[in-house]
Amino acid sequence: MQLPDLEAWAIFARVAELGSFAATAESLGITQPTVSKAIARLEKRIGTPLLHRTSRRMTLTAAGQAAVARATRLLAEGEAVEAAVTAQAVSPRGHVRVAAPMSFGVAHLAPLLPAFMAKFPDVTVELVLSDETVDIVGGGFDLALRIGNLDDSSLLARRLCGVRILLVGAPAYFERAGRPKHPRDLATHRGLTYAYARSGAAWRFHHARHGDYSVGIPSVLRANNAEALTPALLAGQGLALQPEFLVWRELKRGALEVALPGWQPPEIAVHVVMPPGRSRPARVQALIDHLARRLSKAPWAAAD
Repeated sequence: MQLPDLEAWAIFARVAELGSFAATAESLGITQPTVSKAIARLEKRIGTPLLHRTSRRMTLTAAGQAAVARATRLLAEGEAVEAAVTAQAVSPRGHVRVAAPMSFGVAHLAPLLPAFMAKFPDVTVELVLSDETVDIVGGGFDLALRIGNLDDSSLLARRLCGVRILLVGAPAYFERAGRPKHPRDLATHRGLTYAYARSGAAWRFHHARHGDYSVGIPSVLRANNAEALTPALLAGQGLALQPEFLVWRELKRGALEVALPGWQPPEIAVHVVMPPGRSRPARVQALIDHLARRLSKAPWAAAD
């Protein structure tokens, strides 16, 4: 099936409105021969003339009169579509679909949205929270927040802020089990572990003088959500490697303490990732910029 020649019908509608090829060419920013060829193309396709042409005037044939109303609506709809899409690309409005990890989304992303919504009332946000890695393109997401080191992919990424990983435990745990002085000591401690940790079962550390060290720790609780480890941590049931954004309040009030302060687990970062393609609607860019400004100033954010 051959598609309709929408461009030619739009040109015909403007010719019928203005009454001449020259005026139509000027209004559309094209050449007069282009207008003439479009009309000729249409007439050949439908097998009948649309216009009566004389040296002094141009009038519609019966076929042209029958077609002009629909052609005019076609032109108007095309102009309306372009205007609407252009407005959305320039002025933030429309829908943004966002994916984020569960705990981070609830505690740190959701509180940032009211200020964004107040500033951009024509933008609606759909927030999908899951600790599993979502398919951004297949899931129809405009952006996703990912925490950690990113795999190579065709997705676009922007680093929003750094995040320190800390080895933490409750004072009661250290009183009972002792405080490790070297990562190798962790082999005799109780671990509370995150199922989606990129390092797997091994806990990795780096020391400025002593270099790198990797150790396995017996796990007494394993969860696919890092925040689910917090009650056991606070109850003194073991040690955990936790992102600072999950434990900074507990550290501040002394409910948790950092172990092995000279040994630093690899730092991670909060990234926003987006589908491939250079251009993004204004609504998406506005949300990304808002998150970048706010998260970089978070009390737990590591300096870049």
